[in-house]
Amino acid sequence: MKKKKIVVLTGAGISAESGIATFRGSDGLWEGHDIMDVASPEGWAKDRELVLDFYNQRRRNGINAKPNKGHITLAALEKYYDVEIITQNVDHLHELAGSTKVTHLHGKLFESRSTLDPNLIYPVEGTELNLGDKCEKGSQLRPNIVWFGEDVPMMEKAITLTEEADFFIIVGTSLQVYPAAGLLHYVPSHCKLFLVDPNVPKGIDPSKIKVIEASATQGVPELMDYFMKIDHI
Repeated sequence: MKKKKIVVLTGAGISAESGIATFRGSDGLWEGHDIMDVASPEGWAKDRELVLDFYNQRRRNGINAKPNKGHITLAALEKYYDVEIITQNVDHLHELAGSTKVTHLHGKLFESRSTLDPNLIYPVEGTELNLGDKCEKGSQLRPNIVWFGEDVPMMEKAITLTEEADFFIIVGTSLQVYPAAGLLHYVPSHCKLFLVDPNVPKGIDPSKIKVIEASATQGVPELMDYFMKIDHI
């Protein structure tokens, strides 16, 4: 029999509990930098070294991070359900936890890609990507991150997955970043929705979405208990 499909949209909140900073402060700065200086094509054109250093620092901060109970519980659900993770996070904590189907909307921190051919993608060995690191065609490598103003190439896949969901779970995201937040528009009418977050985003209708007002490490295991009590098929 075919397993029921759970689609999970995760954001910075789940990774924050593993010690990965969201980087964006209340003043709109990322580690003291204007976002557009370190996360846009214009910033890359202006100062490649600054951008590379910024992401090198993020890798140094993230390389020793471990999956938390939220990640681990989502991975454990695969035993009973067809689980698809759609994440706005660029870390690899879902994979480290054991999730086998993870779609990264905003790219992957531990990958680089060619500035000449976006199909040429390479793992970053360790934490450093520097000026002079080139692809096989001789062009500078850049972080494999979707920057502001760039297309989100995995969005179409994410929409298709959402349209197939029997259950749609939102974990640790403010639902303020588009196009990811727009996935809610593609949830089928029969689908049951869940939200796990200590800070419930504005506009959430509790009559349509079951809200667990808790962190990922607390709320996702609570959801696991719910899913263990219902028919998986």
